[in-house]
Amino acid sequence: MKLARFARLITCIVVLLAAVQVQAQSKKQRKAIAAANTQIENNLKTFVGILASDSLEGRRTGTTGEAKAVAYIENYYKQLGIAGANNGSYLQPFVVDEGKTPNASQLHLDDHVLKAGVDFFPLPWSGLQNIDAESAAALQEIGSPWWYDLKEDLEANKNNPHLLPEQLIRDKAIAAAKIGATALLVYNSAAGEDVIKYNAKDRSDAVAIPVFYIQKEAVHKYKIDTDASFHIKAKAVFTQQKRNGTNVAAFINNNAAQTIILGAHLDHLGYGEDANSRHTGDAAIHNGADDNASGTAALMEVARLLKEKPNQSFNYLLLHFSGEELGLYGSKFYTEHPLVSFKQVNYMINMDMVGRLNPESKVLTIGGIGTSPAWSSILKMNEQTDFSIKIDSSGTGPSDHTSFYRKDLPVLFFFTGLHTDYHKPSDDAHLINYSGMRHIVQYISRIIDNTPVAEKLAFTKTKEQQMGGGRFKVSIGIMPDYTFSGQGVKADGIIDGRPAQKAGVQAGDVIIQLGEHLITSVETYMQALNRFDKGQQTTVTIKRGSEIKEFAISF
Repeated sequence: MKLARFARLITCIVVLLAAVQVQAQSKKQRKAIAAANTQIENNLKTFVGILASDSLEGRRTGTTGEAKAVAYIENYYKQLGIAGANNGSYLQPFVVDEGKTPNASQLHLDDHVLKAGVDFFPLPWSGLQNIDAESAAALQEIGSPWWYDLKEDLEANKNNPHLLPEQLIRDKAIAAAKIGATALLVYNSAAGEDVIKYNAKDRSDAVAIPVFYIQKEAVHKYKIDTDASFHIKAKAVFTQQKRNGTNVAAFINNNAAQTIILGAHLDHLGYGEDANSRHTGDAAIHNGADDNASGTAALMEVARLLKEKPNQSFNYLLLHFSGEELGLYGSKFYTEHPLVSFKQVNYMINMDMVGRLNPESKVLTIGGIGTSPAWSSILKMNEQTDFSIKIDSSGTGPSDHTSFYRKDLPVLFFFTGLHTDYHKPSDDAHLINYSGMRHIVQYISRIIDNTPVAEKLAFTKTKEQQMGGGRFKVSIGIMPDYTFSGQGVKADGIIDGRPAQKAGVQAGDVIIQLGEHLITSVETYMQALNRFDKGQQTTVTIKRGSEIKEFAISF
């Protein structure tokens, strides 16, 4: 009996010691987990704080601020020991074509020197001859520059819903040149604002003579009317405008058969110079803490965790895109100039605006679920997470994953939602939910861990999303390629069931005319759309390779 009691005592002591050891290990593990979580949040806060600081001036593509962001990200990967993906370099430069500026043009009316871009501008398709002659007064004279007041023609066409004032000017210039005019000087004496705006990306063929538009304020200042007669000295001068953007690309090479691409855009809006700023006051730095310093920071932290992982089943390509705010320039350029063969790529994850997880609703939107049947099991949709997941099946949207989806790759897009600071100077670092970002970073890491190694994910097509359609009365249902620098609008994608698809328009087609409207740029395409109403029918003329095709289309 004594021996049995002694044995039980020994057993109890062993169990107690084991429990104490487990408790000690559990406490140690909890401390380690807490320390790791703190490190992630501190890193994210540091990254966002630097990227969204005033010193980077909003990281606008092609600026010193963007260059500082690029250098910071490049140096970070060097410190982590992650190599550059572009033959050892971390940089992938590209060019943004912004059309042409007329600001070096000249126009003298007698002794008055008008200022280009303020008092006047040549139309983008103006002839380039020097003018030094007397303008015609009242009657248009052969061999002289002609005056053209838009007022009467605008009034005569006020009931024409398809009228584009620029087309009136172009038609007048062509007709005037045929009967001997040496230039066309256009103005509008009607009340109201100027209806003619300079379109830097209008790539229409040049007409035979120079064509200048004089702004209303200058018309009043110099007392220009149909009886005006001036000695004209003028020349249309166009300067091509280009910006140099830079992608950052780093590569964790585990000598694996497959590569996973992780991406985020590093650029933002600078001082709000571009049209997509929602700020209405004076120029101010748009720091873009959520858009997209948050995604950039998340990618940098995911990269650190991947570098430290013992699991080396995949290679990892880490891509920071510039030019996203201008129309996916950087990601589009990358997909046309890939640094890793797409045959080796399993899928792409994009992080854009992941910094504002609402502490109450905790909604995280994940797009691209429909791009592979495997996503549901990989994401473990029934798994308990630290947020509420809202899914979107489409592989397209207003961010860089769209460029990869169009290369038939499965994609995921992580996004915590729009807010009142979106595209405004108030999108600052102190508003970021760093705990929420940490949970997203860890969730993305788990997705990678859950990815099957045996074979690549199957790809499936999804419906295209219509972006920005609310601005127009009608839409034909294409996704324009904003990086296209030719004449017309290139359809980067076609939306199922919409007029373009029903008519026979295909991805890659270039739309050059809609009804009677010549399409020379995205801007003229938008102007033309606003001339149509639902239920109307017209024709769409496209260029497919070297062929010109015309289709009937119904809105």
